[in-house]
Amino acid sequence: MNIKLINSFLNDLNINNNREWFNQNKFRYDEAKSEFETFANILITEVSKFDNEIKNISTKDCLFRIYNDTRFSKNKPPYKTNFGVHISKNGKNSGNSGYYLHIEPNNFFIGGGIYMPANDKLKLIRQEIYYNLDEFNSIVFNKNFKKYFKEIVGEKLKKIPKGFPEDFISSEILKYKSYIAIHNISLEKILLTDFKDFILELFETMMPLNHFINRALYNRD
Repeated sequence: MNIKLINSFLNDLNINNNREWFNQNKFRYDEAKSEFETFANILITEVSKFDNEIKNISTKDCLFRIYNDTRFSKNKPPYKTNFGVHISKNGKNSGNSGYYLHIEPNNFFIGGGIYMPANDKLKLIRQEIYYNLDEFNSIVFNKNFKKYFKEIVGEKLKKIPKGFPEDFISSEILKYKSYIAIHNISLEKILLTDFKDFILELFETMMPLNHFINRALYNRD
């Protein structure tokens, strides 16, 4: 992946986030998008080798559009200033837990898990954690997991959600609105020749978390 080409385009887009500039530089966007799509396709293929939930997924199923939805906001810029790919069972729009790569100037990161699921799905995940706390802890406190992902991150409720006892020993973990893990990376790290292998190592490390969450979503009524 030509990260310098991608980073240069996104940097300039951040400064010139308007349709006139974008149309004049559409060829640069096409080049950057092609670079990222090719790399994303490689990642999907490699992830499918160790995660049997990732089957028959196309690159199109996993890539996010660069175009912002401005229908309900007059102040939102027309374009996102990042490229993102979410590799999950049935694709990025499935609402499933998965693997995420975010490329944005000064904000590169590798992530996994599930972001802001619908309330019914969030309840299922919390129930899965509540009834299988030891298993969940064995995943997020695993030495290798902690090496890259310090903790679950995201917005939290102020109080434990309804339906769970207030004296639950791990009540804080049930307050999350998302269950995601993030590892920030530097541009220097991305430029290394083993960057792909590093991403895949982190993806494989977070696989147990993804499977735990997806089991909650699919194995309950």
